[in-house]
Amino acid sequence: MKMERSILWVVLLSSFTSVVESLDNGLALTPPMGWLDWERFRCNIDCVHDPRNCIGERLFMDMIDHLAADGFKAAGYELVNIDDCWASKERDAKGRLQADPQRFPHGIKHLSDYAHSKGLKLGIYADFGNHTCGGYPGSQYHLETDAQTFAEWGVDMLKLDGCYTHVQDMDAGYPAMRKALNATGRPIIYSCSWPDYQRASGMKVNYTNIALNCNLWRNYADIQDSWNSVTGIIDYYGNNQDLFAWAAGPGHWNDPDMLIIGDFSLNYSQSKVQMAFWAIFAAPLLMSNDLRNISSEAKDILLNEEVIAVNQDPLGKQGLRVDKGDDFEVWRRELSGGSIAVVLFNRATGGSDHEFSVSFKTLNVTATAVTARDLFAHKDLGTFKGSLNAQVNPSGVVMVKMTPQH
Repeated sequence: MKMERSILWVVLLSSFTSVVESLDNGLALTPPMGWLDWERFRCNIDCVHDPRNCIGERLFMDMIDHLAADGFKAAGYELVNIDDCWASKERDAKGRLQADPQRFPHGIKHLSDYAHSKGLKLGIYADFGNHTCGGYPGSQYHLETDAQTFAEWGVDMLKLDGCYTHVQDMDAGYPAMRKALNATGRPIIYSCSWPDYQRASGMKVNYTNIALNCNLWRNYADIQDSWNSVTGIIDYYGNNQDLFAWAAGPGHWNDPDMLIIGDFSLNYSQSKVQMAFWAIFAAPLLMSNDLRNISSEAKDILLNEEVIAVNQDPLGKQGLRVDKGDDFEVWRRELSGGSIAVVLFNRATGGSDHEFSVSFKTLNVTATAVTARDLFAHKDLGTFKGSLNAQVNPSGVVMVKMTPQH
């Protein structure tokens, strides 16, 4: 029986993908910005004892309210994304996914309508396998039905995970969901976990194919609320930049996972590190924090319009690591208009701040002189010739925008 179902699934997938197509939905021309519940709230479904923090209607309405009222929407954060554990354990009589009736008494359509009424958008989670990672119904054998259901609910983004399936099926399965989403006629940003599962299984990832089918894609392990997790992602993106940095651009982005700024582990300097690198990466800015009680320092970092402008630069080129020492790294991102963004990262965990110098040659700057602006201090640093110099504290960054003088 399992063999018959496997063969049937392969036949179904081949019928979806018999013609080479691409996503081409005109969405996510700059990296998506918003909020996602998973890292902070996980699969907390105990709405009896923890009604304020459980995965339920109240949590998402609260986050919609705070995005709209607290300056986040004005800064570009427009998506509120529901991750795993939202669904009922069973599909309805018509085979459609349905929200848990106790935790989402008014359904998902109610939430999308509420988000839209505030000028925001709603995202949702599904899984390509027969179950989600949390054990809820998966979309295997239901791709068209689920895509149509999400469209009817007014969903604006879909994150498709990859638990409980064969990674060999993903090269056909993820494009099949892309085709199903396109067929609904509703613009839905498509986030794929496809390359991360293939990476973890040792398969070679075809980023050309992924960029043709997904607006954004996870390609490394889930972020945790820890400094080691953040630096591990930075290391992965630096050590493997030749594999996938080139695939990023308007409409298709590498996704290093959520921003944990405002949670429990990062101090002020480390929070600026994550914000700076996610901007250099041209990464989606999807916060996973509690906007109801976020600190003013964390909020200031997340709302830094100069750093956000780098992240959202329309050229859409992902930044690269151009120099690395034992405790020091230099990253560079090309921007529209001929400027570049530079991050100087001091990885030392002790001692005092240190002056670092990086040559124009390392930064691939051909101009004789440039002006530099510190994007966290919001301060012009003056004119530099031949090299850039800055004091950088341990576990900290200096992020500058360099503009050639003509």
